[in-house]
Amino acid sequence: MVKIEDVLKNFKSNLNRERKNRILEAYEFAKKAHEGQKRKSGEDYIQHSLETALIIAKVGMRSKTIAAGLLHDVPEDTDKTLEEISKKFGEEIAFMVDGVTKLGKIKLRGSQEEYFLENTRKMFLAMAADIRVVIIKLADRLHNMRTLDHVPEEKQQRIARETMEIFVPIADRLGIGEIKGELEDLAFKFMDHENYNKVKHLEDKLYQEIEKYIQRTKEEIEKDLRREGIKIIEIKGRAKRLHSLYLKLQQHDMNIDRIYDLAAVRIIVPEIADCYETLGIVHKKYHPLVGRIKDYISLPKPNGYQSIHTTVFGPEGKILEIQIRTKKMDNEAEFGIASHWIYSEQEKISWKRFFFKGKAKFPEKELVWIKQLREWQNEIGRDDDEFLSGLKIDFLKNRIFAFTPRGDIINLPEGATPVDFAYMIHSDIGSRTMGAKADRKIVPLSYQIQNAQVIEILTSKETKKPSQDWLTFVRTSNAKAHIRKELKKYEEMAKKS
Repeated sequence: MVKIEDVLKNFKSNLNRERKNRILEAYEFAKKAHEGQKRKSGEDYIQHSLETALIIAKVGMRSKTIAAGLLHDVPEDTDKTLEEISKKFGEEIAFMVDGVTKLGKIKLRGSQEEYFLENTRKMFLAMAADIRVVIIKLADRLHNMRTLDHVPEEKQQRIARETMEIFVPIADRLGIGEIKGELEDLAFKFMDHENYNKVKHLEDKLYQEIEKYIQRTKEEIEKDLRREGIKIIEIKGRAKRLHSLYLKLQQHDMNIDRIYDLAAVRIIVPEIADCYETLGIVHKKYHPLVGRIKDYISLPKPNGYQSIHTTVFGPEGKILEIQIRTKKMDNEAEFGIASHWIYSEQEKISWKRFFFKGKAKFPEKELVWIKQLREWQNEIGRDDDEFLSGLKIDFLKNRIFAFTPRGDIINLPEGATPVDFAYMIHSDIGSRTMGAKADRKIVPLSYQIQNAQVIEILTSKETKKPSQDWLTFVRTSNAKAHIRKELKKYEEMAKKS
């Protein structure tokens, strides 16, 4: 049973008197409002509010978001109004509570797909308006998934599917690895109970062996790093998550003996330079697998994730993944966008400067895609098919990096073409595109760009009419919108002439 003291204990910033009182007052208000209400599990309803607030605190959010988490179900499920919350706790907290309430008001109209689409749209509108609303909703969903055993099976399936298709990708896009991983495993459990149990049984059988192996590896690495004078903040290890393991097993006929990277060891060091020095020491100790070194420090993932990954032949020649990163990178990998609050504490930056009521400024490059999301939604409007297909490609699909000849990084979805690349640089470049080179070789405009290629766009001196054929192969909504806009303009010009 969670207590308010647990929430306060997990607060990651400076818990001064004002912040502590805000959290305590929100708890007392929610507790009184929910008095007598029970969850389907039989627990007092306030437990859900506390669990949600605890998750929010653990990912590094501050007192106003935690207070909104405690209050998030009050207007919907009690006789207390949003106006009362606004009067007592201020407009900003009321704005977040209202955002979460609106996300929860989606009713099943017509088909499952219609429901799914409307829920997805509302999630992304909320994300573009104030990220904190979505973080509260993720925490709310995580606790609901932990207690999903208590709802009817039909509802379990719908909630699990929605979690896997909407909430898991959003947690991933926000870089909140811990929430993403647990949501994925819980959704897997209810969507495919049979395979979940099989994988869990396999991992449980090997658990003690994996634990011993991780411990031995940690001790060997720590000994070598200390001998070389590397300061270690922490070395930790973990077995593969169940859903991740299942996906690997599917590639190997469900034979766990063919899965070599069941365990991973993470080394946390103080500085970036220490990461690269540690990599050299690890490779001196254990032979690396050729082609399995990934440097996400110099080239971060689109969600801001940074780390060095290397796969090595560890103790006894067993294959093992080793991750090397700084403490800041580790916080960002676990808490994602929420980790910016931990570090902005020293800079005295107000989060509402970034997001509150959509008056967003984007000082962090990791948040640029949220600005792009808002602009993209404005362009798409209410076209449902375009919205859903664009969403899946532009924001939830795997991402790649490509470079301009000057070395600028362009972030694209998998399958993107030189035309997508051109429009991503600037609409004028897209409109003047005549040809393209990938790594100095001429490629067709329909060519699918590979990760880390250098792309050069060959342009005409003047804007030209884009080809109608481009719409058959471009991947991004940005490119499609500009091409259609240009084609329409030329059509109107032709009618007038």
